[in-house]
Amino acid sequence: MESKAYIDGYIERARAAQAEFEKMSQEQVDKAVQTIGRVVYENARYLAEIAVEETGMGNVEDKYAKNRQKAGIVWNNLRGKKSRGILETDEKTGITTVAKPMGVVAAITPCTNPIVTPMSNAMFALKCGNAIVITPHHKSVRCSTKTVEMINEALAELGMPENLIQILDEHSRENTRNLISSADVVVATGGPGMVNAAYSSGRPALGVGAGNVQCIIDEGYDYKEAVPKIVKGRSYDYGIICSAEQSVICPEGDFDNILAEFEKNGGYVVRDEAEMEKIRGALFADGKANRHSVGQSCAKVAELAGIEIPADTKVIVAAAPGTGKTDLLGGEKMAPVISAYAYKDLDEAIRIAAENLEKDGKGHSVAFHSDSEEHIAKIGESLCVSRFVINQCSANSAGGSYFNGLNPTNTLGCGSWGHNSISENLNYHHLMNVSRIARFMPDNHVPTDEELWG
Repeated sequence: MESKAYIDGYIERARAAQAEFEKMSQEQVDKAVQTIGRVVYENARYLAEIAVEETGMGNVEDKYAKNRQKAGIVWNNLRGKKSRGILETDEKTGITTVAKPMGVVAAITPCTNPIVTPMSNAMFALKCGNAIVITPHHKSVRCSTKTVEMINEALAELGMPENLIQILDEHSRENTRNLISSADVVVATGGPGMVNAAYSSGRPALGVGAGNVQCIIDEGYDYKEAVPKIVKGRSYDYGIICSAEQSVICPEGDFDNILAEFEKNGGYVVRDEAEMEKIRGALFADGKANRHSVGQSCAKVAELAGIEIPADTKVIVAAAPGTGKTDLLGGEKMAPVISAYAYKDLDEAIRIAAENLEKDGKGHSVAFHSDSEEHIAKIGESLCVSRFVINQCSANSAGGSYFNGLNPTNTLGCGSWGHNSISENLNYHHLMNVSRIARFMPDNHVPTDEELWG
């Protein structure tokens, strides 16, 4: 009962704030949304520093860049888009759509993205006139709370209702369960346990699946163009980004040259099985991610493995002997280690990717480096993921980019393949109720039986 009463207080405050906020104009709403992004953008380095200090994961420079990039691109995607009142009237169908808030959003946020996920979830929620209550991961309570406090200070200066954005100050599984069963909609970004809990909450839920991005280099493609992007993606924030490349699948004839190209770009290549087994031991414990290696540098992974690598190593490249069906290296690795495979033809590349995705990450993302529209179409038709990023660094593009059309987000849906309700990037429209006004259209054509069945 204590937990229920505690959460009821958050919900009541959120409902009071939301009832006041939904009366505000589109201009006022957008000013609040812009302010959320601006606070993170302007304080990006400080927030990156406290996130690394508290979680012990990732690195300051990449988190600093991520805070600035995500704040800017999310706001750029939201600005100018109508999300309050009448949206449009379709003259052909006679339907007028009207935007309405969902009410109170509950958001479960991860320790891997403790700044930008609360930020983007709050921006999406407020864009549609909602209030939001955030429950952060227990390893990132302080930095996520500080982010929300700084945002709320700026919103108060705008005269926004108090308690539009709240964050739990007492953390337990019971509190999280009570929160997600009391809100109007749940957004869950984190481990499978929390996502499953969200879908079992009795409320509409938007959860995401695990990542294990398969990266395929097409035969004939300039691998010297692809490899630096792959290294950047796999090393980004020490490998904890769900959209980062996890395996590189290479044409057999270029395999050795591609591994050499990785070495030129800061890669340490592992071919020896004994050394590879040490890497597995550093990354996994009892078949699951070893918490001591999650979000750590290559130097730390090597130390845990008991091997020596160059001090400037950016990514460890393991020439894995098997796919995820038989080898843990084919699954998701929460550190800057990438598995490498050779293929004889594109069908084999697809098979390797599919087997790794069956281990982890089905429904998430695939990166493909190719100049062939025919091959791009074949990859797109053959693999069960929600997004394909072409000739890009996946870590920086699968979650939306200035240079592609994907919705900028930190919550990437994986569809039914990943046991998720959406197969796209979470965006503001997922937190919007839409009413439809249907007019009588007496001049509409009614088909004859012959037209229907003849």
